[in-house]
Amino acid sequence: MVTRTDFNRYMMPTYKPAEFIPSKAKGSLIWDKQNKKYIDFASGIAVSSLGHCHPILNKALADQSKKIWHLSNLLTNEPALRLAKIFCKHTFAEKVFFANSGAEAVEGAIKTARKYAYLNISKNKNEIVSFSDAFHGRTMMAIALNGSDRFIEGFGPMPEGIKHHPFNESKNLEKAISKKTAAVIVELVQGEAGIIKAKKGFIQKIQRLCKLNNALLIIDEVQSGAGRTGTLFAYEQFGIKPDIMCCAKGIGGGIPIGAILTSSKIAECMQLGSHGSTFGGNPLACAVAEQVMTMLSKKSLLNGVKKKEKLFLNELRNINKELKCFSAIRSSGLWIGCKLNVTESFNLDTVMKACYAKGLMILKANNNTIRIAPSLIIEDELIFKGLNILRQAIQEQLQ
Repeated sequence: MVTRTDFNRYMMPTYKPAEFIPSKAKGSLIWDKQNKKYIDFASGIAVSSLGHCHPILNKALADQSKKIWHLSNLLTNEPALRLAKIFCKHTFAEKVFFANSGAEAVEGAIKTARKYAYLNISKNKNEIVSFSDAFHGRTMMAIALNGSDRFIEGFGPMPEGIKHHPFNESKNLEKAISKKTAAVIVELVQGEAGIIKAKKGFIQKIQRLCKLNNALLIIDEVQSGAGRTGTLFAYEQFGIKPDIMCCAKGIGGGIPIGAILTSSKIAECMQLGSHGSTFGGNPLACAVAEQVMTMLSKKSLLNGVKKKEKLFLNELRNINKELKCFSAIRSSGLWIGCKLNVTESFNLDTVMKACYAKGLMILKANNNTIRIAPSLIIEDELIFKGLNILRQAIQEQLQ
């Protein structure tokens, strides 16, 4: 029998999970070991894009598990090829590389960009430009790109050749992006910072400067992709075409998978043996992701994301009108940030604890923002029930 105290005894203390232990889940509901029910507004941090244990995904996993579990990349992988075709059909991409996570996809994208510049332009063209308050993962390169002291303290020295510029600040961008720049990496919506959407003019200026300086534009859609913002990928809303795109999280619906998408011209620089992954393109993961991406590509589902976003926003604004608890409500599809009017007794931790007690799972962003990232097909009834729990939890904390 596993208990919550076992976590402290056996696990490295990098996480502080909730006191309850989930035991089963279906759709947008989770039950703990005491059979208490929770409405899930977190979806594993924007991962379970179609909810828990979706029957189509269950079937895909079960069917593939009876065929092949694992293949090395020395062999042709049919599920990976089928999934790659879907990505190429529905995006700008012509070539795909599969990894296991978003951070791995980011690492591979940086390697690809530097190798492309090395082979095609100059051996000294290797700088990477990223932005303040970014989140690109937890590997050494990723935390260097994040550029935040809270991520890098104690882990130095950091990888070299990285420059940072303020996010959404167009002024002096031309000083950051130069002839030495191999690539610029940017999130179109900064999730960890509190759901901060990039300005179109800012992104378009980045793309212009990339073209002017022969630098590649890497779009990190690990969290904003897979229908989360109301289009299959967020770049579609910005009038741009990435050179390289990183994706993960929601594309697997809960199964670990990441991907690098790019053009044939750029992919050519990654010759035999220049990159690899033992588990990247795992047949089980690809079989599930194939069904996820097929479903998320449907216009009806993506339109549903936008409709559900409006339901959330209307109710959250009503809560704020009544309780005056948020200083800002920001959204990009079903990715919503509510910045709290924090006091000594009213903060993220107290609100999250109260929500758990009442049967609602929410997320944090930054140190002052409630982050909501539910299944993209969450039922409207559960949206209203969950937001009513949130209202009650906040009301109690403010009394």
